[in-house]
Amino acid sequence: MTDKTRDSTTDGGVPAENESIQPLGLPRWVSALLPIVLLVLVLGLFAFTSPLAGVQSGTPLPDVTVTHTTLPSDETVVLHVTNNGPESVTISQVLVDEAYWDFRVEGAGGDQTLAPMESAQIVIPYHWNPGWDLEVALVLSDGATFHNTIVAPSQSPGFSLSLLGTLAVIGLFVGVIPVALGMLWFPYIKTMSDRWLHAVLIFAAGVLGFLAFDAGFEAFELAERVPGAYEGNLLVVFGIFGALLLVQAISAWREGRVAAGDSRASSGLWIAYLVAVGIGLHNLAEGLAIGSSFALGRVSLGAFLVIGFMLHNVTEGPAVVAPVARGERPALKHFAALGVIAGAPVILGGWIGSLAYSPTIGAFFLAIGVGAILQVNWEIASMVRDAGGRVASATNLLAFLLGLGIMYVTDLFVAL
Repeated sequence: MTDKTRDSTTDGGVPAENESIQPLGLPRWVSALLPIVLLVLVLGLFAFTSPLAGVQSGTPLPDVTVTHTTLPSDETVVLHVTNNGPESVTISQVLVDEAYWDFRVEGAGGDQTLAPMESAQIVIPYHWNPGWDLEVALVLSDGATFHNTIVAPSQSPGFSLSLLGTLAVIGLFVGVIPVALGMLWFPYIKTMSDRWLHAVLIFAAGVLGFLAFDAGFEAFELAERVPGAYEGNLLVVFGIFGALLLVQAISAWREGRVAAGDSRASSGLWIAYLVAVGIGLHNLAEGLAIGSSFALGRVSLGAFLVIGFMLHNVTEGPAVVAPVARGERPALKHFAALGVIAGAPVILGGWIGSLAYSPTIGAFFLAIGVGAILQVNWEIASMVRDAGGRVASATNLLAFLLGLGIMYVTDLFVAL
């Protein structure tokens, strides 16, 4: 029996007769581009003729955001600002503790005017005292005033190789070593029965769930300091769903390989790498927080804080190795790679945070971590179901709660 549909197509899916019914006999590619070309023409016509000029009243209000401040010495205050409004703004005066002070603008074309979406640094020669709050206000040429409070100021260390080395050592102790120590539970996990192994997997899901909540709250909190033009909250939502869908697309590709008979794609090692990536993205954001703390002069990472981070992150180790507890033990190189992927991003994040701190970048990285973790948790639940387990059994629910609780308690060591 002949397949008439296949015979009538020329490009693998479009019936040939449909290609010949284009309006005016135009080629298909012309029909695809025509609406876009017409849209550009309409937009150009709207912009040049200004049809709303007769109904517009007043001018848009200026909108300037102080994203963050740095204090390179006790004689200098630097404000990092962004013009979010649709019109250019000119910074006419600067007040520090209600008194006018000299200042200069760097990074705005050599003048005090910021174009829309332009960022600059306001450098103020002012002697400040550590720990004493500063109230700084920017006065624009139209009289609009924007206030910013620097709470408990302390000197920013600035860029140096020794700083990068210090952050690398901190990242090693905070990220790599704790995860590696947690992975040493692998031989014990491997001897567990299926019931308890599933509980460990769901415990790992609880650990990741806590990290997702923690990073999500931090992302939305940080979004409040993102310049308005970048729509901080929507940026976080985009980061979460973008990462979730991207990782899900990779997972769907893997399922296709499994259906095609690829045994490597069906192994638990794949899930282990996904878990490591999810934890690594969270730890990257953790490193960003550490690095930005150094960049902003809030160096409070004492030994107790590092110990708190280590206790917090050591529980991530069993979460990484639990998916490979069944079947043949992976090669040692895979364990090394999993530990590096999950823990080393703390170092990278610390460097990025210290060199190019930005609330926008920080919020986006946190959101990406949340999205990836949510998808990984879905994978873990599927893994338990595929192995014949019940995700919502009493043991597994208690294991999930235990994962949340342990992460909460260890997080207190970081917060205190």
